[in-house]
Amino acid sequence: MAALSQRLMATKPARLEADWLDRASARAVIEALEAVRPGSARFVGGCVRNSLMKRAVDDVDIATQLPPETVLDTLKRSGLRAIPTGLEHGTITAVSGGELFEITTLRRDVETDGRRAVVAFTEDWAEDAARRDFRMNALYAEPDGTLHDPTGGGLNDAETRRVIFIGDPDQRLREDYLRILRFFRFNAWYGAGIDADGLAACERQRSGLEKIASERIWKEFRKLLSAPDPTEVLQAMEQSGVLGGVVPNAAAAHFRAFQKIANTPWDPVRRLLALLPRDEVTAARAASALRLSNAERERLTAWAKNEIVLSPAMTPAKARAAAYRLEHRTFFDRIYTAMAADGRQAWQAVHDAVDGWGRPSFPLMGRDLAALGLEGPAIGKALRELEAWWIEEDFQPSRADLLTRISEAWRGG
Repeated sequence: MAALSQRLMATKPARLEADWLDRASARAVIEALEAVRPGSARFVGGCVRNSLMKRAVDDVDIATQLPPETVLDTLKRSGLRAIPTGLEHGTITAVSGGELFEITTLRRDVETDGRRAVVAFTEDWAEDAARRDFRMNALYAEPDGTLHDPTGGGLNDAETRRVIFIGDPDQRLREDYLRILRFFRFNAWYGAGIDADGLAACERQRSGLEKIASERIWKEFRKLLSAPDPTEVLQAMEQSGVLGGVVPNAAAAHFRAFQKIANTPWDPVRRLLALLPRDEVTAARAASALRLSNAERERLTAWAKNEIVLSPAMTPAKARAAAYRLEHRTFFDRIYTAMAADGRQAWQAVHDAVDGWGRPSFPLMGRDLAALGLEGPAIGKALRELEAWWIEEDFQPSRADLLTRISEAWRGG
């Protein structure tokens, strides 16, 4: 098939072909805006980029020349719900057919400090494109699919899967230092080889990430870790000095070994811990640096602790006992990072002993022992002893077995 750039030369203007262009929900929003001023609204950003790259489209964003107040009034008059999600920045969210459409008035930057921008509204499509991050994100499509590429490189970048900054990379990064992580994240998802100029700029500007809130950094880094295989990107982050600044003690080599384990279930937090050596100090520093949620912090802490020692030589019953005490997710967090260090074969039997095993619930409660006549602290002590025996017996004793055991022990005592 001929290259997209060649098709553009042969047939102008080029048109985007995408199912979402003709969806009634999208048409309703566009037609409301176009009724006020024809030619004032275009689809923009990820929906255009992903359609050109044959990727799934999750969100449909619209850029418009209309002022935000006009957009708000127009949507309401058209019977569409309008939410002023970012009115001061020109953004209105339209609800149509149960879908959300983010509509933003064209903007230009007036002032930037690396964290946020003061903007002014404009009617110039080129000015709006110039303030965006990457050329592939500055593509616009008219309601009929007619494509516009104000930067002159976005269409080619979408075809060749190159993530390239608009204009001077250092300037783009000084406007918003979070773009350093966006550069790596977009390469992980869409790139086919990291642009050397962009990478060098990220290395030069990496200290600017210190100005960005930790929560924003983790949100962006989490998206990067959700890519199918971010191994090469993480290595580039490490070489540029960005990775260590984001996650103290992180090592791309650890992750590369983890990613090579075939059929390894993963999620962003498991991939985060796969970057780290397993010790409590390192886990605590990573959790603090990224300002993880309580649940995420607890997961890293549970993975790093060594109160319950796992061994490749443990019996299936011992493996299940460990999984019960650690809980399944922590057990497998430990197993998969151990496999990355020692090889899958070393830990396969331990893994298989628990894989597919349903963690049972201890069948007794305090009221069961109270019914036998036990009181106060004796109930808690007896429950702990019974549970320990039940675990030691590979969870085989039934409720009746447990009651018989405590009855005999209590009578004997």
